[in-house]
Amino acid sequence: MKNFKRLLIRTLLLLILAGVTLSLLMVVPFRWINPPYTMVMADRWLSSEDSFYLHQHWLSWEQIPKQTALAVVTSEDQRFPMHRGFDFDAIVSAVKAASRGRELRGASTISQQVAKNMYLWTGRSWLRKGLEVWFTLLIELTWGKQRILEVYLNIAEWGNGVFGLEAASRYHFSKPAAQLTPMQSALLASTLPSPLNYNPAQPEQHLIDRARWNLQQQKKLGGTAWLTPLQ
Repeated sequence: MKNFKRLLIRTLLLLILAGVTLSLLMVVPFRWINPPYTMVMADRWLSSEDSFYLHQHWLSWEQIPKQTALAVVTSEDQRFPMHRGFDFDAIVSAVKAASRGRELRGASTISQQVAKNMYLWTGRSWLRKGLEVWFTLLIELTWGKQRILEVYLNIAEWGNGVFGLEAASRYHFSKPAAQLTPMQSALLASTLPSPLNYNPAQPEQHLIDRARWNLQQQKKLGGTAWLTPLQ
């Protein structure tokens, strides 16, 4: 009986060690290597009834317009430079809003969205949530904020088969990201995290209002200088 318990404990420890090692191998290399695809891309390809064409062009951190980076952080995760992967204030606020009968709004940080987009399947389960937490922690510990935001801006979905800022700019506005106006950047940012439901090139009033709010918030944050700690 003792031998069986020892064997069981040893097996569990080996499985845990193998899982940790595998996950590190899945995360750490992308600190330097640009990921060729994500789980979201794979899911869109597998679920597509018609031919699927991937639009993506990677921009390095130096090539990313900081105005657009600020617009996205303003829209998606204003505490991104400060938190360590999880915004507990946003989580509490979302729960309180839901308890008052308001629509439950997601409180996922940019780091969590990178973890989900890159490594996890669609759907909801406790297993998926646990893996999301684990991969988020690994990404935060090994990549750094600048790399996390760079990856997010290159893998975020902005339309059917459209991934990343450069592809989104060319697809919606027929221009490279470097030529986006502040309003166009705010419109793109305001479509997240439901990019398939909005058209930033032909925005409805609701989207225009969100973009204007985004521009106002950028000023309150201090403009692109607010991103300086990431560099």
